[in-house]
Amino acid sequence: MADIAIRERALVAAPPGSRAKVLDRLRLGDAAFRQLTRLAAIAVLVLLSAVMISLIKGSIPALKAFGFGFLASERWNPVTENFGALPAIYGTVITSFVAMLFAVPIGLMIAFFLTELCPLWLRRPIGIAIELLAGIPSIIYGIWGLFVFAPFLQETLQPFLINTLGNVPFIGPLFGGPPYGIGLLTAGLILAIMVLPFITSISRDVFEAVPAVLKEAAYGLGCTTWEVARNVVLPYARVGVIGGIMLALGRALGETMAVTFVIGNAHRIAASILAPGTTISATIANEFTEAVGDLYTSALIALGLILFVITFIVLAIARYLLLRIERRIG
Repeated sequence: MADIAIRERALVAAPPGSRAKVLDRLRLGDAAFRQLTRLAAIAVLVLLSAVMISLIKGSIPALKAFGFGFLASERWNPVTENFGALPAIYGTVITSFVAMLFAVPIGLMIAFFLTELCPLWLRRPIGIAIELLAGIPSIIYGIWGLFVFAPFLQETLQPFLINTLGNVPFIGPLFGGPPYGIGLLTAGLILAIMVLPFITSISRDVFEAVPAVLKEAAYGLGCTTWEVARNVVLPYARVGVIGGIMLALGRALGETMAVTFVIGNAHRIAASILAPGTTISATIANEFTEAVGDLYTSALIALGLILFVITFIVLAIARYLLLRIERRIG
């Protein structure tokens, strides 16, 4: 107590000049910190603008040569320098759609199981396993998919889909053709495995943030576990869930090596999701080192610009949905 009293007297007895110096030092540090954070934010905008300008500048020769037909053409012939982006765009969209079709419901169910139903002794091992999936390099997924997963699908799932759904009206063409093993479906399933940890981890965190009193009130009214999940947990955590889904979708759209191994790298559009195809990122990874002409290189850069625009549109839609949800809640 004596020491505290002495220190208080020393502070009180401090001359006005030293106190002013301390305040000036604090103001200077605060101003410096403010400027550093502003520079960091501006640097992000500068880098984004530089990437966009580089893509636009590099794709100008291809866009001048082919015009908007570059987006609608299926031809990709480096010998005659006739290029079209439609097969790569189609493959990117289809594989990402297949990935999200499987990863979103499975990821949400895993997250809800970990937060509501899983025993405490099992919660940590499952959580660690999910996080380890996110740490596996994409090329490992590609090698495993090519040598293990694709042969398994060729012998089991794909023949089953062809025999059971191949002759069904309207959806039969989606499952037609021979079982190649590799193809759009295989690439989509590999992507689903890769983006599953993102959806699960983020959904688990936002589910744990739901106030326990809301769930207890729902259980007290006689709601089942499914009703609590659908009517209480998901509505409360929907902003975070949508953010996790869009993060996973961005990863699926831009994934390169894993898809390159298992998609077949065929520049054509087939009605069947079992057929080989290609994506924008896989095309760039496969052919950029072989691009010897300026028009060939420009066509690949134009594919990168298209992928950039697709990702930007997806993020913009996600932001719009989040704003609508926030307005509705507010």
